[in-house]
Amino acid sequence: MEQFSSLKDKIVLVSGGTRGIGYAIVKGFLNNGAKVALLGSRKESVGRALEKLKAENADYAVVGYYPDLNKEQEIKEMLEELTKQFHSSVDILVNNAGVSDAKSIFDYDDEHFSKVMNINVDAMFRLTRLCVPQMKEKGKGAVINTSSMVSLYAQGSGSAYPTSKFAVNGMTKALARELGKDGIRVNAVAPGITATDMVKALDQKIVQRMAANIPLQRLGEGEDIANAVLFLASDAAAYITGAVLSVDGGFVG
Repeated sequence: MEQFSSLKDKIVLVSGGTRGIGYAIVKGFLNNGAKVALLGSRKESVGRALEKLKAENADYAVVGYYPDLNKEQEIKEMLEELTKQFHSSVDILVNNAGVSDAKSIFDYDDEHFSKVMNINVDAMFRLTRLCVPQMKEKGKGAVINTSSMVSLYAQGSGSAYPTSKFAVNGMTKALARELGKDGIRVNAVAPGITATDMVKALDQKIVQRMAANIPLQRLGEGEDIANAVLFLASDAAAYITGAVLSVDGGFVG
């Protein structure tokens, strides 16, 4: 894991931080001396993630919450509790919570499309809107959004998912322009095919075919994505905002 000294003692909030890429991001910040609050959708998944992290390093400064990201009051209460826990407000927000989709348009209904957009776009905007005033007070902050390689070229089905990730890119660029004067940088990472638990569970022949189409000839690891997030959150990226960084082994090109 890359080391960035400027992340030490920063207060970091990571949504979707209980597993996969999100868990790797949480662990990366902790290994850089940050204080991290991870968010999950359920009490049980948050508890398991915290237990796993504490088993790896009992000194990690990590807490967990499970607010409904579609309910403003629950987010506000969580932010108040986070500030009490760490005696300071959020410096860095990582919007990683989201859902994928592969449904054919012939099987869609409005409710399903709205569900994907609510989680991938509305909840991200809401959490950002409630965190950036704290950053503005400090005169400095960073927001990193998880996009996807399909935000750059779409996919063969599940149109709600690339639609939502195109929106994430647009939100990233728009907020970067708006919040720059407040010292807040807003960037996104666009992961390619990553070896999450879901992908690892696939038949290895399928995984090998997937990797064969990637110029670097391998799938991404959670740590690959986490390193990009750590960089964008750190002072090493102090003059970078509004960027959508592809981390896909050259797949999109």
